[in-house]
Amino acid sequence: MFMKKHDLVYLTEDASHDAAIEIINEEAFGPGRFARAAARIREQGPHDLSLSFVCTDDGETIASVRMTPVLAGSIKGHLLGPLAVRPSHKNRGIGRELVRIAVEAARRKGSECVILVGDPPYYQPLGFEKVAYGALTFPGPVDPNRVLVVPMADNVHAGLKGDIHWRE
Repeated sequence: MFMKKHDLVYLTEDASHDAAIEIINEEAFGPGRFARAAARIREQGPHDLSLSFVCTDDGETIASVRMTPVLAGSIKGHLLGPLAVRPSHKNRGIGRELVRIAVEAARRKGSECVILVGDPPYYQPLGFEKVAYGALTFPGPVDPNRVLVVPMADNVHAGLKGDIHWRE
């Protein structure tokens, strides 16, 4: 039996990945993705390419994670997402590795935290903690139980109160 060897490579995102990332996000989230509160923040300004990553398999882009600079209350952090993996490559740890790489890159860049809206059972083992219920106001409806953070500075939780929006 022939087994195809997968050649997974993790790279910093650049403009050449845009079309593939659009397809991956469409597959993962459908047209409703633009209505989400996190998408509203991402519409306010560009994501940080230096903190956004893709995974390729034999040169084909098969997964992506993006990081957008945000001010969350008084905390200068990054909003993680969207995170998406092609259905053909799910359940192999690729998404978890992209999250790990992105969080470490944000830490090295001096970000005070990484925030996301996602499933606690998936993200908590990756170092994310729940943000106090209703502490952050998103530009659209969001389930407060799904707002998670990796604090990377002192007193992050205390500062996560108020609006969250894009920052330069």
